[in-house]
Amino acid sequence: MNKECFDMIIVGGGCSGLAASIYAKRFNMNIIILTEGIGGTITSTHLVENYPGFTSLSGQELADNLIAHAKANDVEIKWGKRVNKITKEGQIFNVQFGEENFTARTVLLATGTTYRKLGVPGEEEFAAKGVSYCATCDGAFFKEKKTIMVGGGDSAVKESLILAEHAREVTIVYRGEKISKAEPINMKRMEATKNIKLRLNTNIVEILGDKVVEKVKFDDGSEMETDGVFIEIGRIPLTKMIDELGVKKNKKGEIIINDMSESNVPGFYAAGDVTDTAWKQAIVGVAEGCKAAYSAFEFVSAQKA
Repeated sequence: MNKECFDMIIVGGGCSGLAASIYAKRFNMNIIILTEGIGGTITSTHLVENYPGFTSLSGQELADNLIAHAKANDVEIKWGKRVNKITKEGQIFNVQFGEENFTARTVLLATGTTYRKLGVPGEEEFAAKGVSYCATCDGAFFKEKKTIMVGGGDSAVKESLILAEHAREVTIVYRGEKISKAEPINMKRMEATKNIKLRLNTNIVEILGDKVVEKVKFDDGSEMETDGVFIEIGRIPLTKMIDELGVKKNKKGEIIINDMSESNVPGFYAAGDVTDTAWKQAIVGVAEGCKAAYSAFEFVSAQKA
């Protein structure tokens, strides 16, 4: 048991959590970040060209800047373990971090999301053997090979562009009639990339191979040879650890917040991809994290008054 009671515990070390920590320290709050990893999902983004102040940089570079800014403000960060459970006794939150337990007057959940899976035969069997969820991470392993990108959103289009830098051929497989949710600039880049093809109105029903991925089967019964299947079909919010708190979520499992990042539970806040905010962007999550820090400061100040 960690005996120190913090003003605020930030769960998550991505853009939203790091931004919140900077503002919380400027409010002279006693805080700590508890996170499994530092930097968040932005680190797997190839290029970031829509974050104000930076014309173009990698996701890792943006994360590194935020980490350096937090450290410059003496933010305490503990990482390498997972927050398993968050409960509340009276006015105090209990946060179980691996084998340790921390307490705080307020909590910000900025855990983000995990990859949504296809759920077809072969997906689990060939994980890291041709099945991947990150072109930035694994694209280089498929140099001059045939690959498939599953998904029809902006993330899938951006991932296909990264993959196309390495693979001989990228086929975007999407169940819809057209790619409609990608940003126009990314659509133009995709359309101009000669080694990217589209296969629409199609679902993969099985991933096949011996020791590694060799082909996929489609819902029309046809098959296609491929060396790799990259899956980008959305994310699942990481909120299981708050099931006992009574925090309201939407049907997707995202935390419902107001315009100051407050949940229905007093002293509990959320920011970033884990929330019900429709537009998932790093800049939006950063703003939500900063607003959560201010809300927490007001809440703690009232408690101490």
